[in-house]
Amino acid sequence: MAQIVLKHISKKYKEDTIISDLNLTIKDGSFTVLVGPSGCGKSTTLRMIAGLEKESGGEIWIGDQCVNHMQPGLRDVAMVFQNYALYPTMTVRENIEFGLRNRKVPKPDREALIRDICEIVDLTPHLNKKPQNLSGGQRQRVALARAMVKKPKVFILDEPLSNLDAKLRNQMRTELIQLHQRLGSTFVYVTHDQVEAMSMGDEIVVMNKGVIQQADSPMKLYHDPDNLFTAQFIGTPAMNIMEYSRVPGLKAEAKAAIKYIGFRAEHVITNLNELKEGLVVEGEILTRESLGSENIYQVQSAAGLFFVKTFLSPLLTASHMKVIIPYAQLYYFDSNGSRIRGIETPNHAAAGKVQEAARNRALLGVGGA
Repeated sequence: MAQIVLKHISKKYKEDTIISDLNLTIKDGSFTVLVGPSGCGKSTTLRMIAGLEKESGGEIWIGDQCVNHMQPGLRDVAMVFQNYALYPTMTVRENIEFGLRNRKVPKPDREALIRDICEIVDLTPHLNKKPQNLSGGQRQRVALARAMVKKPKVFILDEPLSNLDAKLRNQMRTELIQLHQRLGSTFVYVTHDQVEAMSMGDEIVVMNKGVIQQADSPMKLYHDPDNLFTAQFIGTPAMNIMEYSRVPGLKAEAKAAIKYIGFRAEHVITNLNELKEGLVVEGEILTRESLGSENIYQVQSAAGLFFVKTFLSPLLTASHMKVIIPYAQLYYFDSNGSRIRGIETPNHAAAGKVQEAARNRALLGVGGA
C-alpha cells in the first residue's frame, strides 16, 4: 500500500495547457475516484502517476519515493485499461502469467499466484480459454487478475467498465468494491460516470478543465458542494439552479452578492400542508418519469426549469404543480459559481426543526418528497 502525493503538477501539449497547477493527496489504502467531463484532465493525471505520460512540472510521490524519473515498470503500479489489452493468441493462464515470466518469477510461485488470484476473481474454470471465448465481464476479470498477480502498492483503473452493458457494469462495480476491501491496496479509478464515482469511491476528486473543483467523500460532495460545478455534476437529476434575481419572494442576507440559488429535486415538498416556511415555486409540468419507487417531474416556472423527485407516491396527473423548498435546503452561489455559506432568510431559525424532519422523510423515501 502507498500514499500518492501530487505537488504542483502541470502538463502541456505544445501550446495547450491541460493541467496548470494540480495538488492532490491520495490516501494510503483508499478507493479514490477521479471524475469529471471528457477533457478535464483526469486520465492524463492517472497516466502521469503510472509513468505513461511525462509531467511538464511538479513532483509525483508514491510512498516515500519521488517517481518523476522512474520507469513505469519500477513504480509498483498496476494499470487496468478500458480495452483490457489482452493478448488474443494467449490463454487466460498465459495472459496472467506473462508479466510474471518477464520478472523471472519461479514456476512454482507463478502457479501458486495464478491459482490464488483466479479463485478470488472466479476465473479458475476459464484458465485454458482464449479471450475471444470469454464474455466482457470475464475479460475484465482477466485484466484485473493480470494486475493483481504483481501485488502492486497501487492499482490504477482507467474507465475499466465503460465497455460493459448496464447490468454487467453494476455487477462489476460491486466486485471491484469487494476486491478493494480484500486487497487493502490503494485504488485510483477514473470515470466520467458520477454514479460509478458515488457508489465506489470513499473519496471523490471532481475535476474540470484541469482544476480540482472539490475532493471529498461522496456524501459531503452531494450535500455540501463548494461550488456550482460540483453541485450540478454530482447528483441525478442535477441540482436545480435558478438565477436569484428571477426568484420571487426570496430575500436572503449574505456578505457576498448572491447570483444563483440551488436545491435538490428530492428536497422539494409537494404537500404544502407539511411545511409553511420555505421558498414557494409553481409552474407547468412538462414531463413525468415513473421509476417504480420514485417519480421525477420536469417543471417550467417563471424563474426557470426545475426537477422534482417524489418517493413512494402516486404519479401526479395535473398539468400544474405548486411546491415549497425548505429554506435550510437552499444553496447560494456568487457570480463566480463559488458557494456562499451562512445565509439567513426570514424565519429561518424557527423553521429549522420542521425543515429537518421534512429532509429526513425525503432521504428515507417516506411519504411525499
